[in-house]
Amino acid sequence: MQTLATQNEIARRSKSRPILLPLCGLSLAALTIFAPISSTQTVERSPGWVVLPVEEYRTLHERAYPVEREPEPPPLEATLTRVDYDLRIDGGTASGGELASGRATLTIDVLKDGWVRVPIPAGLLVREARLDGKLVSLVSGGSGKGGGQLSALLSHAGRAVLLLDIALSVSSSAGEETLALPSAASGVTRASVQLPRLGVDIRLSGGLLSEKTESGTQSKWVAYGRGNEALAFTWRRKTEDHRATQPLRLRGSLTELLGLGEDTTTINAEENLEVMQGAAGKVKIQIPEKVTINQVLGAMVADWEVKGGELTVTFLEPVERTFTPPPERGT
Repeated sequence: MQTLATQNEIARRSKSRPILLPLCGLSLAALTIFAPISSTQTVERSPGWVVLPVEEYRTLHERAYPVEREPEPPPLEATLTRVDYDLRIDGGTASGGELASGRATLTIDVLKDGWVRVPIPAGLLVREARLDGKLVSLVSGGSGKGGGQLSALLSHAGRAVLLLDIALSVSSSAGEETLALPSAASGVTRASVQLPRLGVDIRLSGGLLSEKTESGTQSKWVAYGRGNEALAFTWRRKTEDHRATQPLRLRGSLTELLGLGEDTTTINAEENLEVMQGAAGKVKIQIPEKVTINQVLGAMVADWEVKGGELTVTFLEPVERTFTPPPERGT
């Protein structure tokens, strides 16, 4: 009987179990759905982590690790900084003219990595070119305008010194000789020229003559030019003037105008001097007794003095031609 009662209890419980299991499953599903939107529930996270939107992360990353910009390229690939000429006038050429030969030193600053073309001053007859003690070749500029101008090719950035052995022709016209150096786009142009001759007058155009010396049997000139203008030396033989060493010979005339008064007489005198030989640095004029010189005027008059009955007039420079001083005033 007891066994039968136990079996009936088990059967009764098994009949009621299918009803309880769906209810439990429904309640668990309801909890799973509504748990994320509960305002009282907190999400546990590991310490040290911060949640950011992607855009804010990218902004902070760019600020912390900024992208390095590439430097802007230089405005010029290379520049001709300085040109130095050291020339000497040699003897005549086959055509009958003189020739200037020597060296041109070009200081070049290359601003760009890689091969660059640097034009040398136009019009130079280049015999040889050296860079760092090694022979280098000069290339032509190609076709078109300025295609005949030679250029040097440099392969690395920095300062380079290009040495050129050059020759230039000296032109002659109307007793004058001219050596013209071409213009160059350089900041500084310096030229030293030696002429195996003494007694010449030098004239410079396109620059400033800073030094002029004569020693032994040669003359030397040093000049600085403007980079955008040609630098030209023009010289001619000095004309010997022996007038200053010749004995002075002159003649003159005197014109006087008298003004008579009760107590005094005013005299205005005008002298006309004609230098026949030599040069007159001063003249002396005899003054009559009881005549007082008050004033001596003239553009060429440097000073005057009356002493021992003579008026001595000193000129600013020796007079080598006819000279008419302004009137003298005396009483």
